[in-house]
Amino acid sequence: MRKLNEFIWETHGIHAGTEQDHVKHGIDKLEDIIDKAIEAKHPSITFIIHSPRLTSFRYIAERETNVKFIRGNRSYLNYPKRIASLREKYAGKINIKYGVELEWMGPDLGLQWSRSKIFQAEDADYVIGSVHFAPEGLPYDGSKEEALQLLEMRGSLEAYWDGYFNEMIQMIECFGDMIQIIGHIDLPKLNVDMPEALINFETSSHPLANKFRTLLELIADRNLALDVNMAGKFKGVGVYPIQSILRRANQLQIPVCVGTDTHHVRYYGLNFKESLEYIHEAGYESYVSYSKLIPENRTIFDDHELKVKYTVLNKGIELLNQRLDDAQRRIIPDFSFGGSFSEFVDIYKNSTGMGEYNAIRIRKWGKSITVSNEIPKMTDAKVNGLFSEHLDKPGVISSLFNTLASEGINVETARLKSNNDGTAMAFLSITDEGNNVHSAIDFIKGTDGGVFTNLTYKEHATLPNYYSEGVYLLEMDGVKLNLALNDKVILTKHHNAPGVLLILLSALASKHINIIDLRLGKLNDTGYSAVAVDGDSNTIRNLLSKLGEQYYEANLIEFHSM
Repeated sequence: MRKLNEFIWETHGIHAGTEQDHVKHGIDKLEDIIDKAIEAKHPSITFIIHSPRLTSFRYIAERETNVKFIRGNRSYLNYPKRIASLREKYAGKINIKYGVELEWMGPDLGLQWSRSKIFQAEDADYVIGSVHFAPEGLPYDGSKEEALQLLEMRGSLEAYWDGYFNEMIQMIECFGDMIQIIGHIDLPKLNVDMPEALINFETSSHPLANKFRTLLELIADRNLALDVNMAGKFKGVGVYPIQSILRRANQLQIPVCVGTDTHHVRYYGLNFKESLEYIHEAGYESYVSYSKLIPENRTIFDDHELKVKYTVLNKGIELLNQRLDDAQRRIIPDFSFGGSFSEFVDIYKNSTGMGEYNAIRIRKWGKSITVSNEIPKMTDAKVNGLFSEHLDKPGVISSLFNTLASEGINVETARLKSNNDGTAMAFLSITDEGNNVHSAIDFIKGTDGGVFTNLTYKEHATLPNYYSEGVYLLEMDGVKLNLALNDKVILTKHHNAPGVLLILLSALASKHINIIDLRLGKLNDTGYSAVAVDGDSNTIRNLLSKLGEQYYEANLIEFHSM
């Protein structure tokens, strides 16, 4: 068998850093665990915190404390700020993720409470929806005594589990839009047996089996992921969920997340490889993690080339998802794979091939992104264009476009290259016959002579090769762009006419946002731009919201995955 990874990108990661949590739920210092992860050479670490619960939903140990806002309201509110501080402190050493485990406490006050807690979880990478408590106020994962009390109240083992599944279904229907992952779907097995109808749900005609099949189908239909949680194994009842559930999830194309759900630094890193062995047994060759609510695909195999391909795939997923609103992001995209990525066709069901085209196309809601790590090939096409050598600083490209627009000259394509010494080069292909462009050149030389050291118009010129190694955005909605991806990229769709792109460039220049690279394309009357930039994200987003109706789409793409 191919070698499996020794590391996992967790979702249900380590509960820690809850400060003065009265029930001692993950109180180890975050820094201690980060240091341990760095020592183990892990590229990332994932923390998770429970949302505070209503007073009526408490374990026995919690009732004895008589403390409201269980799980620590103050620590929960402080968590995002502490994570942000740690990300800054450990920048360049390790990637730090954090998620929220959201408690289901019913469709009334509990629902409103949970929605308020989501707003307080600033910059969370994902949210897990979990059912821990029955409406009767008793926990499924508390003491044996509490479980037996609930079992007696419900009258039978089947009724016990039926109630749990009803609450799971209600949770998904009520706040399926707030969560990405369904937590430990067979949690009650911690304290009570699993009935035969559930163990053999795949073939059973029992109403409980049918209820559970409906639950899995609902998870698939809502594009949620399933938590594969090693805590059950640690507690002696086996991994959550059992293999038969995981096999059916795979058949339904439900993505899985993996996690250890540990609560102490001494257990960090345990069962990483075992979790991958477990999902592989059920037929999975990949799983998902999350950054800023966007799914990232991860391979289970310790294969460097395959990991690189997944990096390209995740970049494309981020590009597409950040063009969409929150509701549209929830839908799992369609994939096409070609060239060296063709092996993914066998991994992702319903994907299609692209022959020898060495790229990944990701599409949904009428939008598509095509990416590759292959350096774009040069063509022999001859074009008329303007070559520029200039200072590499904000406003320079805007000045160039401004002058061309004043002469009614439209830029067809653009290529930029920073020399990393304070200077840059650019080539702009244009439709002008040469008369107006010479006037524009004379104007620039007269007004910005100290900025542009060379400005030359050439006819039937060969496009310059500014390409180097990296991940490339090849196409947006089928329009060729070939932009090397930077940490921050602006993507736009706009009316293709002289001066329209100038609006964007002028807006960036006004706030001293530097343009690192630029690619333009068009389809009929629609123009496309991909702009690699350097500057404050909030400032850029504010600018993009003010570009006007000639911009059909303008998004800042920030890359968080690794």
